[in-house]
Amino acid sequence: MLKDLTRLDRAFQALADPHRRGMLARLAQGPASVSELAQPLKMSLPAVLQHLQALEGSGLIRSEKKGRVRTCRLQPGVLAAAEQWLVDRRSEWEKRHDRFEEYVMELKDKGE
Repeated sequence: MLKDLTRLDRAFQALADPHRRGMLARLAQGPASVSELAQPLKMSLPAVLQHLQALEGSGLIRSEKKGRVRTCRLQPGVLAAAEQWLVDRRSEWEKRHDRFEEYVMELKDKGE
């Protein structure tokens, strides 16, 4: 369980950055080279590589090098785990909200 939390923490930390989310959005369309991912960004190549390293370290992407080209692709497993965590929290929050709403209605009924 602790290993999963660490992995999930790294995923959310990686997702916190808008540049990384942009890279993930591009990779949702299919694999891309580092230069393709860097092209729309206004930052140095070393900065892009640091972002990619964070994404790869979190398990959200993987990369492979063929010749001089490094290609990145999504790894859906960690993203699915983050999504499931959010779904579980949403379910809990909705149940709490429903209970609170019922409580407020009971108070209103008692007041009338």
